[in-house]
Amino acid sequence: MPYPMPASLLEADLHPGKPPILHTVTPDDAPAWAAEHHHALRTLVTEHGALLIRGLHLRDAEQAGAVLHHLAPAPMTDREAFASRQTYTPGVYSSSAWPPNQQMCMHHELSYALRPPGLMLFACLTATTAGGATAIADASTVLQALPTELVRRFEQEGWLLTRTYNDEIGISYAEAFGTDDRTAIEDYCRTHAIDFAWQSDGSLSTRQRRPAVTAHPVTGRRCWFNQIAFLNEWTIEPEIREYLIDIHGPDQLPFNTRFGEGDPIGEDIIRLLSDTYTAHTTREPWQPGDLMLVDNLRTAHSREAYEGPREVLVAMAEPLHLTDCTPTPEVSPR
Repeated sequence: MPYPMPASLLEADLHPGKPPILHTVTPDDAPAWAAEHHHALRTLVTEHGALLIRGLHLRDAEQAGAVLHHLAPAPMTDREAFASRQTYTPGVYSSSAWPPNQQMCMHHELSYALRPPGLMLFACLTATTAGGATAIADASTVLQALPTELVRRFEQEGWLLTRTYNDEIGISYAEAFGTDDRTAIEDYCRTHAIDFAWQSDGSLSTRQRRPAVTAHPVTGRRCWFNQIAFLNEWTIEPEIREYLIDIHGPDQLPFNTRFGEGDPIGEDIIRLLSDTYTAHTTREPWQPGDLMLVDNLRTAHSREAYEGPREVLVAMAEPLHLTDCTPTPEVSPR
């Protein structure tokens, strides 16, 4: 049975408030279709920043994993994660473990890493009936909408991520770094410009400074590329935040963000960032079998709160050299 159209004729449907959607009718061999159309699909992602593919009818983790591997032959290993994931096959993971009743705010995956993924791949096997969409926002549009003075400060200073890994809250350092060998973790931190300190109770504290505005390596467009709002204390549920501060203190939260020189970021700024994302969010509810490709530098993504079962597989690929994408500020530990 021939494919419905050659790669050169693939076109995405564009509608306000929705991500670009490619409707296709594939044969039973979805991995073969993905392999044949790989370059055309990647071109559409470069053009639009993201692409939702509907009609692949992905049924299970094995089939979805095969499609993801054809589209990303060299998937990245998840390191420095902020939440746990289940591994399906090498390079193919579950969505981050996050309370279903809480929104996962807009962010760029691993934007605090020295080599974040350039491409994110999401495969929906089970869709909820209420919520759970993976919404997106264009990072260049968000940047243009932010106040000039705020952007200038972040361009000059970058942003600082602080983390505390222990056995009580958040992900453990063994999960985040893929090992519990302290020497290996220390070597990783030194190599990846992360300042670290082991605490007397056995916990690990880290600090890493990264650029907040990054130039896209292909288009050259300046993008608001970070996780300043998502990993900030003011996005934690108020009751949980107060509890964590009472128990561990304000400097030992599982994660927090600051201006690059170390000044705290006020709740008003986090609210402004969140509101700006909201104003420029596009969304389309998942349907079982959908596949979404996201340019991770150009396009932020979120996950809505939801009810009921939801299974979305994730892969990361095309690692970026962050230091090659932006001239200032230099990435450095604090």
